[in-house]
Amino acid sequence: MKFLCVKCDEQMKYKEVNGTNDGSVSITFTCLKCRNEVILMTNPGETQLVRALDVKIGGKTVPHQPMELLRGTLAKRSDQAFFTQENAPDENLAWSKEAEDRLVNAPSFVREMVRRGTERYATAKGYNEVTSQVLDEAKEDMGLHPDG
Repeated sequence: MKFLCVKCDEQMKYKEVNGTNDGSVSITFTCLKCRNEVILMTNPGETQLVRALDVKIGGKTVPHQPMELLRGTLAKRSDQAFFTQENAPDENLAWSKEAEDRLVNAPSFVREMVRRGTERYATAKGYNEVTSQVLDEAKEDMGLHPDG
């Protein structure tokens, strides 16, 4: 992502990043020509997503390498990203109506990931059913706030 100065039509440069107590982050960019500044502010959820994706703020200091994203992703493969005999969810694991209703509220593009992650958590904890309480526990275990 790049920012252009509206006054000068020049690419702005990263200046600094500051965190707040509530989990928000502000990132300041400045125009080297006219010194105009712009601040990008993220809310706590966006900040958590950026950190989870291991995004580096401030731009690259080395040139882009071919297939860099793919190579980096493969190098950091997580054993939990794939089902194995050890981490596969129990196929007999039931979902309560309340938990299913809450799952529908998750954005469609992450719903299946939430389902599988919650099922792995429930299986690891020895639960026979995913309930709202199990959803809250799984979110808390992942560092998310159950009420957020």
